[in-house]
Order: sequence, then C-alpha cells, then structure tokens
Amino acid sequence: MGTILHNTKWVLLLYFLLSGGVSAGLVYAGTCLGYIEVVDYRMWLYLTLGIILFTVIVGYMAVQRIQRRIDHLDLNMLQVAKGNLSVRMPESDDQSFARVYHEFNVMMDAVENKMKLLQRLGEQEVIEKEKAAESAVLEERRRMARDLHDTVSQQLFAIHMSASSLPKVLERNQAHGQTVMDQLITMSQMAQKQMRALIAQLRPVELEGRNLFEALEKWFPDYCRQNGLKGIKELELQGELSEAIEHQLFLIIQEAMANIVKHADARLVSLSLREGPRQVVLSISDDGQGFEHVQQKQGSYGLTTMRERAEKLGGQVEIISRKGAGTTIRVHIPKFIQGDEGRQLPKVSGTEYREEEDGI
Repeated sequence: MGTILHNTKWVLLLYFLLSGGVSAGLVYAGTCLGYIEVVDYRMWLYLTLGIILFTVIVGYMAVQRIQRRIDHLDLNMLQVAKGNLSVRMPESDDQSFARVYHEFNVMMDAVENKMKLLQRLGEQEVIEKEKAAESAVLEERRRMARDLHDTVSQQLFAIHMSASSLPKVLERNQAHGQTVMDQLITMSQMAQKQMRALIAQLRPVELEGRNLFEALEKWFPDYCRQNGLKGIKELELQGELSEAIEHQLFLIIQEAMANIVKHADARLVSLSLREGPRQVVLSISDDGQGFEHVQQKQGSYGLTTMRERAEKLGGQVEIISRKGAGTTIRVHIPKFIQGDEGRQLPKVSGTEYREEEDGI
C-alpha cells in the first residue's frame, strides 16, 4: 500500500475512485432523504456502479496521458545520463509540461556548451603536455650535447692529438714519450668516468616498483663501484614520504652524484638521508677539488636543476664548498603530516662501499 501511495499514477487514480465513491454516496443519500426517487432499488445499484466505473475509466485515461509525458522526460534524462547530450524535449501544448520541457532544453543547452568547453580545454591540455614533453626531451638532448662537448668530446680530442704525436715523440725522446703515454692513460680514464656519468643519467629511474630506501640500497653501491668511488651511506627513513618527494629526492641524488663524477675528481662520497617528524634532510659530500665561489656556479645546469626540484617541494638547497676541500650539497625538504596513524619503524642503514673500477 505504501508503494502505491508513492506513485503519482496510482494516487491520481485513487482520487478519481474516491470522487466516484463520493458521487455514488451522494446519490444514495438523496434517495434516502426523498430528494431522488428510485422506483427499483436495483436501478440505484446500477447507477452507483456506473458512476464508479465511469470515474475510474476517465481517471485512467487522464493518468495515462500524464504518465506518457513523464515517461518521455524520464527516457530523455536516461539518455543524458548515458552521455547523449544532444537530446531535447519537443514542444508541448500542455502549458504545465511545456514549461518543464523548456527548462529541460535550456539546461541541456548549458550543459552541452560547458562540456564542449571542457573538451576543448582537455584537448588543449593534452597538446600542451605533449609540447612540454617534447620541449623537455629537446632540452635534455641539448644538455647532453653540451656535456658531451665540454667533457668527453674534449678529452677524446686531446687523446687523439696526443696519440697522433706519440710516434714522433718516441723517436726523438723516449722519456718524454712515456710521459705522453701516461697522459693518454689518465685522459682515457677521465673520459671513461665522464661517459659512465652520462650513461647513468640516461638509465631509467630506479624507483619503479621500489621505495626510496630500497632504490638507494641497490643503486648507490652500484654507482660507486662503477665509477671507482668509496661510498658511505646513512639512511634513516620512516616510510612516510609521498611518491612525489621520493621521486624528486632520487633525481637530486642522481644529479649530485653525476656532478661529482664529472667535475669533482673525488675518491670518497658520503650520502646521508634522514627523515624527521617535520623535515627531510639530504646531504651529499665528497673529498674532491671543490670550488671557491658558489655564486659562480649558480649557472651550472646540475646545481640549477637540483634547486628547481627542491623548490617544487617547498625546500631549499645549500652548497658548501672550498677549493681543494671538497663540496657538500645539503637539501632541506619540509614534511607535513596529517596524522600519526600507521607510523612505521625507521629504516636505518649505514654502509661503506669500495670497489675497483671496471668497464663501462
């Protein structure tokens, strides 16, 4: 019964039935009071049933007419829900439904226009992302070309010139020729180191399928071994860093290590990464040649890239260096915690690595 009362069609039909019953009741009261004279009471019964049947038939026809218009509106709304925004309601002679249909059409016009705008914006965003990706690839190629020209290319040219003059030098002065050969060995080793650093930057990021702790446990010793470095690693991570922070920190570490291999002429590298309650501190130190004026290094591509990555996370980069005393790069990244639920125990690692140089 409750379901019927919540259905407009049956409620209207019930109203018509009640009106027929009331009409029949009035006829019966009129006969009882003598206002209506019925010779045969069976006629009164037929009259009552006729009134009720007539009102039910008329009510059913009226309800069906209204229901068809509601069903049409419901069907179009279902089409809209399925993504068809072109549906519109036809004009209606019924003023009540004409107003509803008009408002529906106005609403659909607005929705369709907004969806077209959103689609254009989405397409524009996709195009801009593609252009940005292409621009990033071109910039990376330019950077690699500059690095190759400034490091490996110059080293290979010097090796070529020294090797070309070596036969004549050996004929004239064997001692001097031995010196040239030693220089060739040194330059080839330097070119090999620089090439390793460039290759390491071209390799895919090692974070796929791992967190930052696991990636550094594998990548750092391998990188030190491949480049003839003694590495000291201290990691203290609580496992609460977001994926974006881990990704940027790993890229900063890669960039810093590549700079050490290419420019520092270092033998010892120390990597420290500590995660506190409100801050993450990364420190990378080497015992290389260092440099005197930090401001002169501001234009360095590697240092600029590290600063930009840290600033994206609201952090900052501090560079400490002195000629002949090595360099320390310290990165501070703020950490914001929503709650302390699910806090994990810190992961701590302190390891030294020392391996002989091998081939590229």
